[in-house]
Amino acid sequence: MPKKPLVVFAAFFAFYLLLIFPLSPYRRDATITDIIITNHAHNVTVFARVQNCFTKKMQSAILAGVPTTFTFFLELYQERKYWIDMRVASIIVKQTIKYDNVKKIFYVSSEGDHQQTVFQDFNSAKRAMADINGIAVASLADLQRDETYYVMIKAKLDTIRLPMHMEYILFFVSLWDFETDWYRQKVIL
Repeated sequence: MPKKPLVVFAAFFAFYLLLIFPLSPYRRDATITDIIITNHAHNVTVFARVQNCFTKKMQSAILAGVPTTFTFFLELYQERKYWIDMRVASIIVKQTIKYDNVKKIFYVSSEGDHQQTVFQDFNSAKRAMADINGIAVASLADLQRDETYYVMIKAKLDTIRLPMHMEYILFFVSLWDFETDWYRQKVIL
């Protein structure tokens, strides 16, 4: 008989621990990794990758033909002692993936690019979507060598717009949304 209160106590204690310490290590949040900043030619150029950004439901929607857009925010700051850091440049890059069910190919395009890249397999298209490849953030001529600069990067899945107001019917689409934290990387001139 005395074991029943102990079992109830243990169950409540386990529930309490889950409330305090959620299963965050088991959750796969989108993160930005592999950040490289170079002085390429005459510009400060950024390379980076978003990890864990494609959920199974999002992949199913893409394979059903729903266009999906990632937005990358890149900001260059100048550090200033005893004052708020000054933003020198701000760039927004949008990349969209669309699957053609008839031709069985994936199109990945960047805003401002008039040419779409075609992929035969989904993994290659996902890699292209999740990569920032050589985005020029600022001209080296606009920066001073004796100052300290850093780049802030963030990625976000744009709200998916379904045709014919279907987002009212398929309300769970908002569960696909992700937004990374801001990531900071120092610029070496």
